Amino acid sequence: MNRRLFGLALLLGLVALPLLAADKDEKADKLEALKALNDYIGDWNGTGDVANAKPGSKTLWSETVSWGWKFKGDDAWLVLKIKDGKLYKGGEMRYLTDKKKYELTLTDVKDKKLVYLGDIKDEILTLERVDADTKDTHRLTMNLAGDGVRLIYQSSKKPSGKTLFKNEYMVACGKVGESLGAKEKKNLCIVTGGLGTSTVTHKGVTYYVCCGGCRDAFNENPEKFIKEFEAKKNKK
Repeated sequence: MNRRLFGLALLLGLVALPLLAADKDEKADKLEALKALNDYIGDWNGTGDVANAKPGSKTLWSETVSWGWKFKGDDAWLVLKIKDGKLYKGGEMRYLTDKKKYELTLTDVKDKKLVYLGDIKDEILTLERVDADTKDTHRLTMNLAGDGVRLIYQSSKKPSGKTLFKNEYMVACGKVGESLGAKEKKNLCIVTGGLGTSTVTHKGVTYYVCCGGCRDAFNENPEKFIKEFEAKKNKK
């Protein structure tokens, strides 16, 4: 290789290094932001109704809510599934590092895609979207209660031109298999550090994972996650 070609290759390498580092940092930021929602992971039995419903309401419904991780290469996001929901069928939660916002794409019961953006403040995830036709602002809030064994999400709407939101629906969920005051994070998920609820094995050693997505990610590259998990343990 002559000097000119060598110089060009060296220059390209010097340019590529910070780009690779920035890409690595972005992926780490995305994963860490989503880990803030680790306690959502799992199955929840929910009861929903219109806001301020009275006892004996005939608009009451029950649904099953399931949150889990999904990995594809270096990308990661959360998957939401809702069975028998009156409002939504499910969706995906991502973190947009450029906007520093959470993005929840919901599929409603009419199969319409609804994209919400927002962030976490005071342990409440608040997401909003503006309807393209009506210009109404729709808000969705999510938060945990009861030491993390209850998940509550509410929808509200602010009509175009108005300043106040009006509550529409609320769904209160209880974590399947857990009760108030009984939650204790004994086993950590080897992939995300969340609450480990099931096991995987590698070379005769048992580890914990929090969902099927983490199980699949671990089985695809166990050495990677074991190395990262052990490194974090040694830092403590």
